[in-house]
Amino acid sequence: MVTIGTPKSATATKVVLCGSGELGKEFVIELQRYGVEVIALDRYADAPAMQVAHRSYVLSMLDGDRLREIIEKEKPDYIVPEVEAISTSTFIELEKEGYTVIPTAKATFLTMNREGIRRLAAEELGLPTSKYKFAATFDEFQAAVAEIGTPCVIKPIMSSSGHGQSLCRTPADIDKCWKIAQEGGRAGAGKVIVEGFVDFDYEITLLTVRHVGGTSFLAPIGHIQIDGDYRESWQPQPMTGTALEKAQDIAKKITDALGGRGIFGVEMFIKGDEVIFSEVSPRPHDTGMVTMISQDLSEFALHARAVLGLPVPNIAFHGASASRAVVVNGNSTQVSFGNLEKVLEEPDTQVRLFGKPEVNGHRRMAVILARAETVEEAREKTLRAYEKLEVKL
Repeated sequence: MVTIGTPKSATATKVVLCGSGELGKEFVIELQRYGVEVIALDRYADAPAMQVAHRSYVLSMLDGDRLREIIEKEKPDYIVPEVEAISTSTFIELEKEGYTVIPTAKATFLTMNREGIRRLAAEELGLPTSKYKFAATFDEFQAAVAEIGTPCVIKPIMSSSGHGQSLCRTPADIDKCWKIAQEGGRAGAGKVIVEGFVDFDYEITLLTVRHVGGTSFLAPIGHIQIDGDYRESWQPQPMTGTALEKAQDIAKKITDALGGRGIFGVEMFIKGDEVIFSEVSPRPHDTGMVTMISQDLSEFALHARAVLGLPVPNIAFHGASASRAVVVNGNSTQVSFGNLEKVLEEPDTQVRLFGKPEVNGHRRMAVILARAETVEEAREKTLRAYEKLEVKL
């Protein structure tokens, strides 16, 4: 029997959220609907999820001692990571002491860096992946590029949103790609993965929910990335029945291996009926923001249900939908968004302003959502809304 208490009382059901970006914000809003007491953590003050949580702490989540101090003080029922850069060794210790880490401490450890999850997928589970080599030094990196061949994709083993990622087109790019990877990793310079370039028709995110009743799959999500950073997504991505069946089989195998409860974003490359595993995130996925308009239960609502041990008897799909990220370039601590009455003038159009306190360079600050008769029409609708949006720094 699932019981939820009263926030800020002795009966409270508590969640500590490790990472407080825009995805965490939507997740916290869903937890608030159930009366869950939420404590949000991030490396800077006034992060989006902090603005809707009961209270917050500012820290580096790579600081295991400080993380443990907060957990022992708050005594949460659930510890939920939202970012990769976390002291996973602390999570492993806390789980052994009786705390519940979502989905599991093992999952956060394996998915914190690309090496753990790639070795699990390819070497233990035998899932189809691109060719790959890991390199910890520049000499190893040169040798890896020579073995994999060019073009190849270079990524830090720990990064997100495309940071540190580059395409090595020819051997002449080696020095530049190494520098980009060393400067873009979440934990600083370190090991990289060299991946063989995959010839694919399209990429998908297959959101997969492990809940008390089993495993459920959402309709596949297609997306466009620029320099590894999500800019646009749509649902459903058309694919053959054979490819969808293979994708679901891969998603089931990798999420079963990671275990626990919650939503997973499983990324895959599709070429005809062939499916190649790319990555998995044990948390809501940025391309999944489209589910805020495409379904009755968004990926955030599903994550909340799964975390709390509540059933997911069905997921009602409302129709072809699209999302478009609003990336702001510049430097400001007072970004404003105007002409919103025009942005939202078409039916079945929504916007989410994340409330991030500043932009320094380029940063995703909002998302536009739309639903229509077809995916193409939904994407066109988000573009029309995007072009009407006025951003002032």
